[in-house]
Amino acid sequence: MRIRNQVRFLAFVLAFGLLSPLALAQSNRLQSSDLSRLRDVGQVALSPDGTRIVYAISMNDKPGRPYSQLWEMPLTGGQPTRLGGDAESSSADAVWSPDGQWVAFLGDADGKSGLVIAHPDGSAATFLAPITGTNAPLPGQGADITWSPDSRQIAFVSATPGPETAAADGDPMVFTRYLWRPTAAEGIKPFNDNRRLHIFIANVGTKQVRQLTSGDYYEHSIDWSPDGSTILFCSDRSPYADQFFHYNVYGINPTTGAIREITHNEATQYDPVWSPDGHQIAFRGTTRGLTDRETTMEDTHVWVMNADGSDPREIGRVVDDRQGAPQWSPDGTALYFTAQERGSVHLYRLPVSGGQPERVLDQTGSVGSFGVTKSGDVVYAYASPTDLAELFMTRGTSTNALTHLNADVLRGKALGTPQAFEFISNDNKYHVEAFLLRPPDVTPGSTHPLIVDIHGGPHGQNGPAFNFKDQVFASLGWGVLHVNYRGSTGYGQAFADAVFGDQDGNEAQDVLYGVSAAIRRNDWIDPTRLGVEGVSYGGQLSYWLITQTREFKAAIPIAGITNLISYNYLTYYNQYEQMEFGKLPHQSDLMDDMWKRSALRYVAQVATPTLIMHGANDNDVPIPDAEQFYIALKDVGVETEFVMYPREGHGIREVTHQIDSIDRSIAWYRAHFGDKSAAVPIP
Repeated sequence: MRIRNQVRFLAFVLAFGLLSPLALAQSNRLQSSDLSRLRDVGQVALSPDGTRIVYAISMNDKPGRPYSQLWEMPLTGGQPTRLGGDAESSSADAVWSPDGQWVAFLGDADGKSGLVIAHPDGSAATFLAPITGTNAPLPGQGADITWSPDSRQIAFVSATPGPETAAADGDPMVFTRYLWRPTAAEGIKPFNDNRRLHIFIANVGTKQVRQLTSGDYYEHSIDWSPDGSTILFCSDRSPYADQFFHYNVYGINPTTGAIREITHNEATQYDPVWSPDGHQIAFRGTTRGLTDRETTMEDTHVWVMNADGSDPREIGRVVDDRQGAPQWSPDGTALYFTAQERGSVHLYRLPVSGGQPERVLDQTGSVGSFGVTKSGDVVYAYASPTDLAELFMTRGTSTNALTHLNADVLRGKALGTPQAFEFISNDNKYHVEAFLLRPPDVTPGSTHPLIVDIHGGPHGQNGPAFNFKDQVFASLGWGVLHVNYRGSTGYGQAFADAVFGDQDGNEAQDVLYGVSAAIRRNDWIDPTRLGVEGVSYGGQLSYWLITQTREFKAAIPIAGITNLISYNYLTYYNQYEQMEFGKLPHQSDLMDDMWKRSALRYVAQVATPTLIMHGANDNDVPIPDAEQFYIALKDVGVETEFVMYPREGHGIREVTHQIDSIDRSIAWYRAHFGDKSAAVPIP
């Protein structure tokens, strides 16, 4: 069957002229295969004295999923040094010892994998302890490695078998937990391994390891206090942790193991971190009693409280946008954090005592991980409109790129240009922002296809930062449109709340209104060659829109919901619909309303050729949502294909799968656009 499908795809490619020698010779255009050569910067970690940086590089040059490498670089100049061997991968979670002599990370040393320490120049790599994880759904986990203030011990998080593990792995497999599905992204195993995360401590000198916590709980997001007396962690210790999702902050004595509850809130706290003097704790959190294990409608904001949990203050409220994990300024007077804003991600500085926030980094694009020196210099990962994330340093008014990872790949490439525009929503309630990627081939009088790419969430955002698939489309002369419909983040809490109780409703109209506005304002867009696609909620809206309109010539929904009712009882996070609609499906008449908002109900109205893509072990949006719609389209007589990717969870992560999905998308669009001008390599 696999060989037959490959032959069929080859015949499909040849039939539509996708191997044009002229197009293949276009060296100034990105192709799907270029993905394997691209790299980007992930986590960054500044040394305690602020003179050196360790940073992770995500690599795509091997089969399977992207992997990371760790590098160290002096900020005063000099060549970067690799931490670990060339053939080894290293975790992105690198942590400096307080004395600056060591870096701890997950990697390989002494022929073993687990917790490793090495000097910043990569020498004296030493294995300390094995570390295992869990596929249990635990979103928003913070640091899993933290040093004692005297640099003699390391606390770390690792998993141990839970009481259900043996039964669930047996023959037959017996499940007793409500939360019997694993996390969305794993895709390797279809069931929860039931392993619990606990805190361990390794002695750097003796290499002795002891387990600090135990029980049927999950502990994570750890930070060791400056005086050495307490390790902070997050955990959900309520008796309903499987059904409802929220973390509270706890402290544990690293010597005695005594635990104290620091917060006792109905809402959720993430990423607790001590102030430099140990008198306060910063974290990000929510206020609502009902949130969700996969996404949350409420924006997380930065909070501060006293070390004993008293006087919690939501100081991040002054920035009405979704905020990332806080970092203390070296002097302890301010907090730094990222915030999603109108498609970009910026860096803020906010005085702990209150006052006005300062936007420290406001470039168009996305700021990722960052570190701040005592003099206020900022080192950070930044994805611009023309490149994936690179390492940058800002000192005063001067900004310099410290890495140029993709210079060889992107040099001389003609890229599309993102342009932002606004329009008024269909109900005249909102100004909705969209981002249109204009292909480089636009000339007076030329016309081009447009791909509408819908973001997931629904509480997420798209923006102007570099998107590889978009740029491959642009290299073919196609435009790409992203609409930050109501429910998106980056536009304030009221806008994020606007999708409440209205899935597949006015937010879908926002997308259609955005398409109409783009066509009216850009005469290069050919309205007869429109495609629509998206992942997750973007896949859901792609399914929905083709039941409501026939303006799209082709659709490619990926990992999308088609039946809100069955989905609710198959996914691993069953709080989602309750959070989004305000009640459980079986309550009142919500079941009827959910069916009315399900694309499957209206499948007879579909005429758009549809290429369905889904991960075989997706536990976020389980694959029956794709299977149902595929058979329904077959019954209706609509042209359709179903591509199931093995070993994939929610979305597509393996590099060869990503390349394959891009190639298949191009072939599908070109077959239905009637466009034979560009080449696509055969998978």
